Amino acid sequence: MLRTPIDRRKFLTSTMAAAASAAIASPAVRTQGAGVGAGPRVVVIGGGFGGAACVRALRKADPRLQIWLSDANATYTASPMSNAVIAGLRELQSQQFGYDALVREGIRFLHMTAVAIDPQKRHVTLQSGNNRLTLGYDRLVLSPGIDFRWNAIQGYDEAASALMPHAYSGGEQIALLRRQLDAMEDGGLVVISAPVTPSRCPPAPYERASLIAHFLKHNKPRSKVIVLDAKDSFTMQKLFEIGWKALYPGLIEWVPVGSGGGLASVDPKTRTLSTDFDKYEAAVANVIPPQKGGHLAELAGVADRTGWCPVDPVTFESKLQPNIHVIGDAAIAGAMPRSASAATSQAKICAGAIAALIAGKSPPAPTLTSSCFSLLAPDYAISQRGTYRVVEGQYNESEPGIVVSPLNAAADTRNAEAKEAAAWYADITTAVFG
Repeated sequence: MLRTPIDRRKFLTSTMAAAASAAIASPAVRTQGAGVGAGPRVVVIGGGFGGAACVRALRKADPRLQIWLSDANATYTASPMSNAVIAGLRELQSQQFGYDALVREGIRFLHMTAVAIDPQKRHVTLQSGNNRLTLGYDRLVLSPGIDFRWNAIQGYDEAASALMPHAYSGGEQIALLRRQLDAMEDGGLVVISAPVTPSRCPPAPYERASLIAHFLKHNKPRSKVIVLDAKDSFTMQKLFEIGWKALYPGLIEWVPVGSGGGLASVDPKTRTLSTDFDKYEAAVANVIPPQKGGHLAELAGVADRTGWCPVDPVTFESKLQPNIHVIGDAAIAGAMPRSASAATSQAKICAGAIAALIAGKSPPAPTLTSSCFSLLAPDYAISQRGTYRVVEGQYNESEPGIVVSPLNAAADTRNAEAKEAAAWYADITTAVFG
């Protein structure tokens, strides 16, 4: 269900007017907020699972705080379950969420893009059209998500994604890949290029291959899926392969990097994908490029040479810039996967740590959890769940460790996990976005 504010323009105008006198200036001026929260100011940039969960947790942790949330988009398109949209099993609207519930809780939401961050002065500058607003902050939280390493694959740049969609973020890309599959003639070849790690949601390319195979089996049975992989193994591989054999015999071919699966170049106009050994002429090409932390990370100077963001694991404060915290996919969080559940878990820990730091207290050592469900068919799912604690300055697996679905489970067990996956998605999106 699409949930957007009733009149975003009026809200933005009134919020900017209220903010103008409090922006930048001295700490005393910056704490003169109206309504809920008139204490220290925390600005959160990025309204995905991490950012939205963080502002709600901040409001609960310390009602005195002035809490601002800014995002370049008025609605957020969730990645979990988006592969089901691509396969025609869900509608895109079921992935999209607004920020009304957060606003009702006293969060000040700005539909604006961050264009400058000054860690020394503790200022962030936001822009929407010709309007600019500079906010001072006591603490800044960034939830940048991911960005792509354009041109890491020869011929694949941002323009190429309009012909060979990555469909790994944003509603437009997801819808584009779905349209291409719908338009493809029966017998066409679908090629998916899976990236190197680290990347967002490591099992997602293989879930995508599964659900596309489901679509082909029921709509275009002479077609098949080839996965060109930049790796020699992947998360829950045995579980996926068991499912593929049972559900889609002959429909999915996985080519690891050791067997020539590494993608070297593409020709978007002809949808040709070339490895060091072969060329694949695809009817539909889904190229998921190598990744790094989102642009916000570079803007704030919190990304290191890897493109990801080193953080203190207890507070998620950047190791490169003081008073800036980084959560979600962009953060280097040790053994924790990059997933929506991990981002929300980090967001709550970060919010509690910020409240403690502002109060002059030491945050406690946290325990974080993550859950990852992968659909192979509408009634067939597998999962991986983990618990993590800080050991020697980074997150490591902790008791009970990583728990995955049993290899030889009955059909009703896989069906129960599919129902659990749907319930998990409903629960997490309600908890985060209301």
